[in-house]
Amino acid sequence: MTFSKLPLLRSVFAYFGRSSLATRKRWARALAWPAPRLLRSRAHIVRSNLALCFPEHSAQEREAWLHEHFYLLALSVVDRGLCWFGPKDAIMATTPITGLEQLDALLKAGRRIILLAPHFIGLDAAATRLTLFLKESATMYTPQSDDDVDTLVREGRGRFNTVHLVSRNAGVRGLIRHLRNGVPVYYLPDMDFRETGSIFVPFFGVPAATLLATAQIAKTWDAAVVPIVSRLDATTGQYNIQVLPPLADFPGDQSAEEATARLNKLIEEWIRVDPPQYYWVHRRFKTRPEGEPSVY
Repeated sequence: MTFSKLPLLRSVFAYFGRSSLATRKRWARALAWPAPRLLRSRAHIVRSNLALCFPEHSAQEREAWLHEHFYLLALSVVDRGLCWFGPKDAIMATTPITGLEQLDALLKAGRRIILLAPHFIGLDAAATRLTLFLKESATMYTPQSDDDVDTLVREGRGRFNTVHLVSRNAGVRGLIRHLRNGVPVYYLPDMDFRETGSIFVPFFGVPAATLLATAQIAKTWDAAVVPIVSRLDATTGQYNIQVLPPLADFPGDQSAEEATARLNKLIEEWIRVDPPQYYWVHRRFKTRPEGEPSVY
């Protein structure tokens, strides 16, 4: 007989969804403190990324960023319970958002929309908040290795309105099908997929395998590229979400390679405002140019 963890997982995250901010922060501190010691490989990835991207900062400062990063990451995991099971008014209060009027104008004009969402800690909270505004949306989804976890995540991400979860196995083409039909797509541009279609573009001065898809899709389908930047305030527990103006003249006359380099530069600028907010546990530089050793 196979034991299903799903009821337990639902109970745990539903508990977080009912909990006060003070309780969620206590759980986050309890999870974050041992994380760098227990998750040594992930801590190594964070340290390596920070050293590559911020060599001008001291090792002590980068180590402080590492610990802040693990706390923010832990709080964002606990807050999945709020997003997936909490009351709508509590979610709205926890995810203040600006710039929705820009999305509204684009939708009324019948524009196709790419919601450009780099890997910030608040990525999932921002997605939940946007699904409360958008009647229909689509995003790429990486199936989880554990079936019970996969079910929980899929249910949570599709909780509000109509959310099309396109398997990563279907590739970008799955998203394009929805974009063609006028459905806004929530797209993560800073993943290393090791796929055909990637080129090495500098990211904090380090060659990073980057898909050309954002520029290519925007040009082919005349889509507005609207950046979504989110930052988690460790004190208030709020995810401050910005819907920025659509990128002007993108890609315009630039090649796909030039436009992709422009995107990486923009993401760098957003990260530099508060470095611990970025998802540094992700192996952004796992694919290396031929002949170069692994950075991890």
